[in-house]
Amino acid sequence: MITLGAAVLRLLYIGRVSPDPFYDAAVRSMSLSAHNFFFGAFEPGGSVSIDKPPVDLWLQVVSVKLLGFSSTTLKLPEVLGGVISVPLLYAAVKRMWGVPAGLAAAVGLAVLPVEVITARSDTMDAVMMATIVLALLLLVRAGETGRSAWLLGAAAALGVAFNVKLLESLVAVPGLVVFAYLGLPGPRRRRLLQMLAAGLVYVVVALSWLTATLLVPAKDRPWAIGSTNGSAWNAAFVFNGTDRLSGKTTEPLTLYRPGYHYPVATQSERDHIPIVPPSPWRLLARVGPLSGQRLGMEILLGLLLGIPAMVWELRRQRRRRMAGGPQREPPRTPPPAPARREPAGAPGAGVATAPEPALAGGAEPHTSANAAGVRARVRRASIAGLAVWMVTGIALFSDMARLHPRYVEGFTPAVAALFGIGAAWAASPRGRTRLAFLTGSMVIVVIYAELLEYGTTVAWWVGLLGALGAIGCALLARAAGAPARLRELAAPWGVLALMMVAVLAIPMSADISSIDNGVTDAGYVGALPTGEQNLLSSYLRAHQGHARYELAAESATGIGSLVVQDARPIVVLTTYEGRVFTTVAELEALIARGEVRYAFLNSFCGSATPGPNSTNAACSAPAIWIREHGTDVSRQAGLKHKTLYLLPGAHP
Repeated sequence: MITLGAAVLRLLYIGRVSPDPFYDAAVRSMSLSAHNFFFGAFEPGGSVSIDKPPVDLWLQVVSVKLLGFSSTTLKLPEVLGGVISVPLLYAAVKRMWGVPAGLAAAVGLAVLPVEVITARSDTMDAVMMATIVLALLLLVRAGETGRSAWLLGAAAALGVAFNVKLLESLVAVPGLVVFAYLGLPGPRRRRLLQMLAAGLVYVVVALSWLTATLLVPAKDRPWAIGSTNGSAWNAAFVFNGTDRLSGKTTEPLTLYRPGYHYPVATQSERDHIPIVPPSPWRLLARVGPLSGQRLGMEILLGLLLGIPAMVWELRRQRRRRMAGGPQREPPRTPPPAPARREPAGAPGAGVATAPEPALAGGAEPHTSANAAGVRARVRRASIAGLAVWMVTGIALFSDMARLHPRYVEGFTPAVAALFGIGAAWAASPRGRTRLAFLTGSMVIVVIYAELLEYGTTVAWWVGLLGALGAIGCALLARAAGAPARLRELAAPWGVLALMMVAVLAIPMSADISSIDNGVTDAGYVGALPTGEQNLLSSYLRAHQGHARYELAAESATGIGSLVVQDARPIVVLTTYEGRVFTTVAELEALIARGEVRYAFLNSFCGSATPGPNSTNAACSAPAIWIREHGTDVSRQAGLKHKTLYLLPGAHP
């Protein structure tokens, strides 16, 4: 049911969500030839490519080939990535912390607004997140069994995540590395060798596509948009790496204005508020596309209850070790025997465990005791791994200069997992400490929710009733005079369900509003007004003659929606930051051969200084040359602005 609910949230009114012309143009172009498909070519001529490996776009090409090219089919891989992450996270957290924690984590991820919006958007982040959650589940299995195959599978999944969204996927890697090392059984030397092998697999898979591009001669490779030398490696590690982390990129950025009264009536209005400046409280902000409504509520509860839950578990395990003396898992003798399952109702029921080999001296270990030891080790590893993952994400996204909400997809599984663990722990108030934490967290959540909603909205009242109900159920579970069956229903399931209502009422309200408003986290790079685009396309079709190229475009990023519509090759004059790609001499040669007749210049140089050092495409040498020597035919095409030119030497 949780997975079904996640699918509904991600699919409902998906057609209202605006497409992303930049990546959609690449999908259209990639579907035309194997060369374009492999390189992620932006335009059908294959002269330039997108700034990332095209692994996610391969899925989109398959989707549109099978189901037809449409806004919905373009988004289906992202939707499926967001949906499948929910049961994967449930399986991982359940194996580490039990069914209640797994269910709460799954619900948290299913309704997390920043994830719902991203999975409904025409970007690649939800698919990347799904591969990270898959890696987490595989690492849990590696810790349970000690088998290297699970570990290597997890490393490969993380390598695929890198191929989908590059350095964004690295947010999860430190925490997962810590989890893998501490979760694996056996002596330190064996674990280090396993980790070394996993690291090698990760590097091979992560760099597989980038390396494969080098096997093709440079003259046959598209120029990677965003790079300074045309190399996909440069685009991956400089443009999408160091430049984004340092804020050096000149990508347009609207800064948040403190004290300015931004409209907040709808999620669409809130979505257009810039992300607040870097600060320790950035992820708990009241406004903006990365606000408490969309992410901070779950972070807050995860920290308020997840941290105490982990500390409690570590102390519990320490007390058990002290009470029972030093206990070690018996050594494993490879290859391990086939897995078997515990009988229904046993402490490890449903968890596959490999039978242990005989101990020194021929004694067979106690199966249930060993299973408990395995679970304790994996749980300790999860505490360290999730802690590192959370700290990494909070530190990075609180300080990152240029941040889009979709970037946090490498972090959201950790948020949902910690949220589920903390909620499940507090839902069993066996002592005063848990009851105190539950009560305190509910009070803080209610106050924080009022700040987020700017008052007492319907969602806030629902959350308040949920908080009061959760505290009431916890007190009922401790009431000695209440019937035993009623106490059992009250905790943990009654408390847990009402906690979900208390914490997720406002995020769920944000989901509904975002779906209704068609909110997206994709960009609008290369989007032309529909009317202008149709006039432009019609005029060019009527006057093309035998020209190979539909037109010469001022910038690779300014004409995406026309490529999507017409699927014709274009001459790219400049790539990112006004970097000249087609010189004036090369353009003249194309004109002389009759390969291109028109140019579309949809921006203006203004007061900027033209020249080779300008980062404005409109101020580049080929754009200036066209304006000086071309013939303006915008009015003939029905266009309002001076944007379409008949190139000098071309016949009308």
